[in-house]
Amino acid sequence: MSNAAGRSRELRRAGRRQQQVRRRRLGALGAVAALAAIAGAIAGSGGEDGRRPGGAAPIPPQCSGSGPKAARRMAGQRIVVRTDASPDSKLLRRARAGEIAGVIVFPDTGEDAEAVRAGVKRLQAAAAEGGQPSLVVSTDQEGGAVKRFLEAPPQRSPAQLALDGDGGDAQLEGKATGTFLAGLGINVDLAPVLDVPTSTESVVHSRAFGSTPERVANLGLRFAAGLEKGGVRATAKHFPGLGRSTINTDLGPSQIDASRRDLRQDLAPFEEAIAQGIPLIMVGTASYPELGAKAPAALDPAIVQGLLRDRLGFQGVAISDDLQAGAIDASYTSAEAAIAGAAAGMDLLLFAGDAAPGVLGPLAAAISGGKVEIEAARAACTRVVALRERLGPPAG
Repeated sequence: MSNAAGRSRELRRAGRRQQQVRRRRLGALGAVAALAAIAGAIAGSGGEDGRRPGGAAPIPPQCSGSGPKAARRMAGQRIVVRTDASPDSKLLRRARAGEIAGVIVFPDTGEDAEAVRAGVKRLQAAAAEGGQPSLVVSTDQEGGAVKRFLEAPPQRSPAQLALDGDGGDAQLEGKATGTFLAGLGINVDLAPVLDVPTSTESVVHSRAFGSTPERVANLGLRFAAGLEKGGVRATAKHFPGLGRSTINTDLGPSQIDASRRDLRQDLAPFEEAIAQGIPLIMVGTASYPELGAKAPAALDPAIVQGLLRDRLGFQGVAISDDLQAGAIDASYTSAEAAIAGAAAGMDLLLFAGDAAPGVLGPLAAAISGGKVEIEAARAACTRVVALRERLGPPAG
């Protein structure tokens, strides 16, 4: 081949690559716009940019004041508990009294969508009767191995989309999933997984959108944008990355001993999610000694406040992974985990095992007694209330 012919071929290849990049960028604009709009809304409300003239988000009544009563109100804004399709009278009372911020839905065997819809309506009605904003109603509808509604979208798992799908497919699956969940009154999907598995032994291998940070970010965030278009808020998980773990943190503790350099690569999809305005990030429960963490991530200020907030600049709502999982209850009671998570900077404290009846009082006491810094508690409460106020009404 002559030099001139070789240069001509390289130019054609370069031109095709540039066209592909432009198409990807154009395709991502919808994702950026959808997610960024939510992030701006959660950051605050009040002026044209959602903030007071001084730059601080206005403090809602649930988050104002001091003393034991104010601490109890703020504690209630942190707690998310398990429910099945039919919430009992105790849970309805707690929703009415502002003692929970939301629920995670585990449908009954048989997946009766009508029963779930009716149960969510009862919960939201109870919250409204008590003058509370809309509850956070969440579930895990990732696709594949983690799918609470088995017959519902997404029809392809993240791993399948990684093999034979593209960004458009991921967004369509996300939109179908969001539309289905919104029809039940579920307003938050605890998806997408943005972990990058490093081997087939990874605990999230079958749940991941690929094996490179770029692929995971591209497909995962297109799925998130689809959820938003379907009317449901997306949640990036499991920060700061669970792809190197071979132990399921639902079952027991997992310590990830990778280097800072390797862990930095795992952060890339989350950094992109923050840049695109993801409204919620779930912090995992593995531990990361090389990141300065001495406790499970969701309970460690080095991860939540130091890395997620201060270094990466996340301003949305941080929700913990299950604080009743094996990685936590091996060393903490539910109340101890709630206090540690709140002190670390978590906004929402997730209890997926039961209704966590013994958490509110100890958490309120920790806030009023100074174990959880009052202004940090107020800031977290404000972020949660801002999210709740922007969630859609329950399905009719």
